[in-house]
Amino acid sequence: MLSAEDVLESGDQPCIQLEPLNSTYLPGKATPTDSSRAVLAENSPKGTANGLQDIEDRILRITGYYGYKPGYSPHRREDGSDSRPETPGSGTSIESWSYNTCASTALKVLGGLLLVLCVSSSWVGTTQVVKLTFQSFSCPFFISWFSSNWNILFFPIYYSGHVFTTGEKQTPIQKFRECSKLFGEDGMSLKLFVKRTAPFSILWTLTNYLYLLALKKLTATDVSALYCCHKAFVFLLSWIILKDRFMGVRVCVKYRDSLCTCMCLALMALILCQQIVAAIMAITGIVMMAYADGFHGDSFVGVALAVGSASTSALYKVLFKMFLGSANLGEVAHFLSTMGFFNLIFISCVPLILYFTRVEHLGSLSSLPWGYLFGLAGLWLVFNILVHVGVVLTYPILISIGTLLSVPGNAAVDVLKHEVIFSVVRLAATCIICLGFLLLLLPEEWDSVILRFLANIADKKSEEHGEELTESSGQTRSRSQANGTISIPLA
Repeated sequence: MLSAEDVLESGDQPCIQLEPLNSTYLPGKATPTDSSRAVLAENSPKGTANGLQDIEDRILRITGYYGYKPGYSPHRREDGSDSRPETPGSGTSIESWSYNTCASTALKVLGGLLLVLCVSSSWVGTTQVVKLTFQSFSCPFFISWFSSNWNILFFPIYYSGHVFTTGEKQTPIQKFRECSKLFGEDGMSLKLFVKRTAPFSILWTLTNYLYLLALKKLTATDVSALYCCHKAFVFLLSWIILKDRFMGVRVCVKYRDSLCTCMCLALMALILCQQIVAAIMAITGIVMMAYADGFHGDSFVGVALAVGSASTSALYKVLFKMFLGSANLGEVAHFLSTMGFFNLIFISCVPLILYFTRVEHLGSLSSLPWGYLFGLAGLWLVFNILVHVGVVLTYPILISIGTLLSVPGNAAVDVLKHEVIFSVVRLAATCIICLGFLLLLLPEEWDSVILRFLANIADKKSEEHGEELTESSGQTRSRSQANGTISIPLA
């Protein structure tokens, strides 16, 4: 006869019937009376064909299971039919899980591709509209100031999307005050408004203004390629200002116990070279772009202006990471709208000064190309929204890829529409800059993955070597015992 423990631990259904217990006496338990036997017999369910239910009820009743109710089974539904929960290994659950995984992966891929195309298209459109605007209206600072004022719309757009997606009933003022904690626990004051916003607003204005000035001297392809150097400048400034350690140093220290010293040094040199080579390639591309026309004329000035725009953009991003690196999407939208207000209030005097000094001739309001200005400002706003929202919600590498794809996009427009002919030196410089940009796009943890893989290989080899030594020592010992002697192998 099977014991209770054997039945509970066995996964097979028993094929024998337990005889009714006429008398049961357990230590510490009262002997059931005839009335209690009658109640239990009345409440006990009828056994199934194989006796499983009868065995379950008898075992639980005999062992005094706490909270046991006769007739209850974890595999019995309310309607009385037996049911077993689906396990993760069942066929239906595996199929549904694989289907959901494939669907979510496909949605992520499609969303990423759509984001890359939107970022690239908006930046190409912005650059080309600027070139068209300069044909009839050559006032770069006014264009930059007018477009920067549209940053005020960041927070209203964010609030509208937030209410639509979450359904919260916070008023715009309440949400604005909640997001203003970015400036401190007490909220935003006039002093903090000027102190925090002024440096970023100035860098923002300089970046846009220098970029527009470079577009007056160079083609859209050259300027967009030179602007991609900001990735290398961000790396260098992060090393200097943020005191970021090289990835190779961090990872090799982490895996120093599982890898030999020579391998650590070699991999560290490889990773350091990857980052430094990318910066060198960016600088080489800049020099080649300036050399294309002989280091003189508009070409050299345009290269200097584009590099200046990339430098101020890199400084803006590094300072943004330093002071506002932990900000959420609402706080970022609040900050950018605040920058738009600062631009409208404090920088509005600069276009007036340039107008009265006749540095930029605006003309009458009716003569301004309002269609180009509104189109340019709208495209620039869309690009900035995609960049800042995409960095928070998706992978930052997608934003960088979209910016990089603006280079071939602008080249296609320049060749097909403006019939621009690129020299070999300019093409080589553009390719070198783009390759350096791609080197810096490698994921942050790629070095950890490689070193972890090599560490696993090293551990497996050491284990196999240990097993071989164990087998050889066992064979040597058995041979020695057979000969009547014992020898200790040298290892």
